[in-house]
Amino acid sequence: MKIRKSMQEVLQELKVSESVKSNIVHWHTIEEKEALTEEMPEELSEILKIALERRGISRLYTHQKSSYDQIMKGQSIVAVTPTASGKTLCYNLPVLQSIINDPNARALYMFPTKALAQDQKSEINELIQEAELAINSYTYDGDTPSNIRQKVRRAGHIVITNPDMLHSAILPHHTKWVSLFENLKYVVIDELHIYRGVFGSHVANVIRRLKRICNYYGSNPVFICTSATIANPLELAEGLTEKDMVLIDNNGAPSGRKHFLFYNPPVVNIPLNVRRSATLETRRLAGEFLKNRIQTIVFARSRVRVEILLTYLQELVKHNLGPKAIRGYRGGYLPTERREIEKGLRSGDIYGVVSTNALELGVDIGQLQVCIMNGYPGTIASAWQQAGRAGRRHGESVVIMVASSSPLDQYVIQNPDYFFNRSPETARINPDNLIILIDHIKCASYELPFKKGDTFGVAEIEEILEYLTEERILHQNGDKWFWMNDAFPAHNISLRSASQENVVIIDQSDVANVRVIGEMDTFSAMTLLHEEAIYLHQGIQFQVEELDWEEKKGVCS
Repeated sequence: MKIRKSMQEVLQELKVSESVKSNIVHWHTIEEKEALTEEMPEELSEILKIALERRGISRLYTHQKSSYDQIMKGQSIVAVTPTASGKTLCYNLPVLQSIINDPNARALYMFPTKALAQDQKSEINELIQEAELAINSYTYDGDTPSNIRQKVRRAGHIVITNPDMLHSAILPHHTKWVSLFENLKYVVIDELHIYRGVFGSHVANVIRRLKRICNYYGSNPVFICTSATIANPLELAEGLTEKDMVLIDNNGAPSGRKHFLFYNPPVVNIPLNVRRSATLETRRLAGEFLKNRIQTIVFARSRVRVEILLTYLQELVKHNLGPKAIRGYRGGYLPTERREIEKGLRSGDIYGVVSTNALELGVDIGQLQVCIMNGYPGTIASAWQQAGRAGRRHGESVVIMVASSSPLDQYVIQNPDYFFNRSPETARINPDNLIILIDHIKCASYELPFKKGDTFGVAEIEEILEYLTEERILHQNGDKWFWMNDAFPAHNISLRSASQENVVIIDQSDVANVRVIGEMDTFSAMTLLHEEAIYLHQGIQFQVEELDWEEKKGVCS
């Protein structure tokens, strides 16, 4: 019987291996950090204290306590700490305590993806059930059945949604959400660093519309933002919400020892300076850990690269682990399949996962020991997010960045000081971009009429209102502007500036069991789902028989 090696033993073997050690151009060790904690707040309900103690929490990390104190004073905050540092308690504790104090109080949680929203709903529901509280928390997204939606609107203390649903389904129908908007005490914006560029500029305008509706119903919510490490979290949070914020960055969470290796594949053609494939080197390194059943996550930069690496790794370890022990994870997999993979990683049934940056966000996948990046992710912020997936609060972990031949990868790998000493990138937004601003002024006027002297953020809008009146989109009556167009404006505006319609991928290789296996956005479908294309899904090859644009479906066999 083959004896399994520990992670430290595999690491030591790599360190002395002739074929590996010469390619490790930098070995950086981040020492473990002890927890910094404080007493539970005195005014925290005994019910919550007991529920937390049942979960092994008797004291709060310093950043959790600081967040609680500021929020309970009515101060908007932005909490910036690394992955797996207990950010969710920064907002869950004050929100639950406020609802205990006032059962009419409401909170709106906004996450950038449905997966993250579902994950956080499970987290808060566990705490609510542990404390035996009569508090209702619901997700409200595209998958919420119509019979549940009415219940959410009427009885949801905590409504968990995403920016797209807030923009197109909640704000335009605010008259159905009176109990939420009249009593809205908190707005939580998680993964703040995602809201940059065009997407962030759109979301900033959605928040302007939200604040306008809150003002109409007489509420003035506190904004609670959480973010991974970026250069300008306070500036971004204040730009997004147009509120004065307090920065909480006194991270008190413990972290285990982490080895960060920069690996540069060997040159195979000296005159052309061509290096051995980063994908093959990633396969070799990941295989060493996976063969010893050490939980590993591999990040790749594209969907196709994920599937290729997955095929390689499944083939490499099929005799040791079996094909189901290593899975792929990317956009386009069905939600049920993604939940199953997340659950398998948490339980330890799945030893390896090959993912795009879809797993960069804080979806709970348990405590993985190894992270391997197939190429530099493109930004320092993304690289640290991915590295944060290995090694949680205790124990040793390894991160290996395998460079490709691209000039950017080669620069980073050969200049480790640039990577380790620079702060992550700055996140920029421009909510007053005229095209974006006009789109959201249309949406805002559909929701509530504008009157003379009204502002929308910091922008002067009377000129825009007059322009929209000339275009016969708005109608001016006295000192008010009313929506007069037949169209529903939010429906035609995508926050992510991409088509929101997906092509469904159908597997009909077994006529008795025709099934939907995935989905793909329309832009990608043109190049990856055309007739006779080879489509890869969980390492299995399918040939595309037909791409039907009318029905929005791709048929494979």
